[in-house]
Amino acid sequence: MASITSPRQFSLVRDVSLSALVAGFITVLVGYTSSAAIVFQAARSLGANPAEIASWMWALGIGMGITCLVPSLWLRLPVVTAWSTPGAAMLAGSALGLPMSEVIGAFMLSALMITFAGYTGWFEKVMNRVPMALASGMLAGILLRFGIDAFAAVQTQPQLVLAMLATYLAGRVWFSRYAIIATFTVGIVLAAHGGMLQMEGLQWQWPQPVMTWPSLSVSGFFSIALPLFIVTMASQNIPGVIVAKSMGYQLPVSPIIGFIGIVNLALAPFGGYAFNLAAITAAICMGREAHENPQRRYVAAMAAGCFYLLAGLLGGAVVALFAGLPKELIMAIAGIAVLGTIANSLLTALHEEGSREPALIAFLVTASGLSLAGIGSAFWGLAAGGMAMLVFKLKRG
Repeated sequence: MASITSPRQFSLVRDVSLSALVAGFITVLVGYTSSAAIVFQAARSLGANPAEIASWMWALGIGMGITCLVPSLWLRLPVVTAWSTPGAAMLAGSALGLPMSEVIGAFMLSALMITFAGYTGWFEKVMNRVPMALASGMLAGILLRFGIDAFAAVQTQPQLVLAMLATYLAGRVWFSRYAIIATFTVGIVLAAHGGMLQMEGLQWQWPQPVMTWPSLSVSGFFSIALPLFIVTMASQNIPGVIVAKSMGYQLPVSPIIGFIGIVNLALAPFGGYAFNLAAITAAICMGREAHENPQRRYVAAMAAGCFYLLAGLLGGAVVALFAGLPKELIMAIAGIAVLGTIANSLLTALHEEGSREPALIAFLVTASGLSLAGIGSAFWGLAAGGMAMLVFKLKRG
């Protein structure tokens, strides 16, 4: 696959498109609906009060907005970030009774380690050694669940989901650039007509950031900071880099990870526990649905950044808004948005006969959802595929 680099000349006004803006919105929609509940649970487990939980959502929205918007505009490449969902799950199971000041101190230590991993360049050196076949197999495995869920949603809301699928197929034939836009619009209209939009409890209010002065402790480092760093790098940043690579984008990984770490450090006192390169939502912004021209897809990532900033400023109201949408609509639009990426990833993964079986192993292990030692299946799929590839090379040697 040819590498996609920054255009020598660009015009943001020219590059903006409706399809990119919709891809950015869907990115935020999927990001919030897929794991916001885990973040709430993590905050409660660590003893955060309602004001602090609202501050967490503010910090996370602002952090993701800045780390999407700034690098994407600077590089003219789609850089998409997310909060660390495995990190939140880990925190939710780490109710150790530590005071909030030590929890915040641990967040800052983790951010410092992420910054160090980025700016020293060692993380990028490791990632440059990942074969494309394994990267593509892992990406297909990550996205497979979303593709399957889109069709599984037919069981509970057949009229809604089948209408969305029919709209997408028609769009791919007659109005390809607007297929996703039309699909999402049809879904919203049908959901509203069928009384499936639940907006009764929606309350718009501005969150008030709550700063907690950090304190350091040995317990906080070993119980929160170090596990959070490992989980974020292994389960999130590695898949994030590989998604970009498999989509043809050569991101300058070291400065991006370093910048994410700096933003993380600044927002940690307000509850911004960990940020990282996104994988699933990045595939939405980097795919053909965002724009036919790969060099204009950075606008989708910028749009996602703007929507994340808005979500941060509106706090829990946005979470309530997204929660009011029927889950089948979200499952359908998320799965449809990555169909092309799944197909291209499988094609790349299985193209070369010599790496076909290792790539297939990476795909299957990732798709299995296997989790060991608190680290998700994306990492273990890559490890299993790499081990298989090493065995095949030893045999040939």
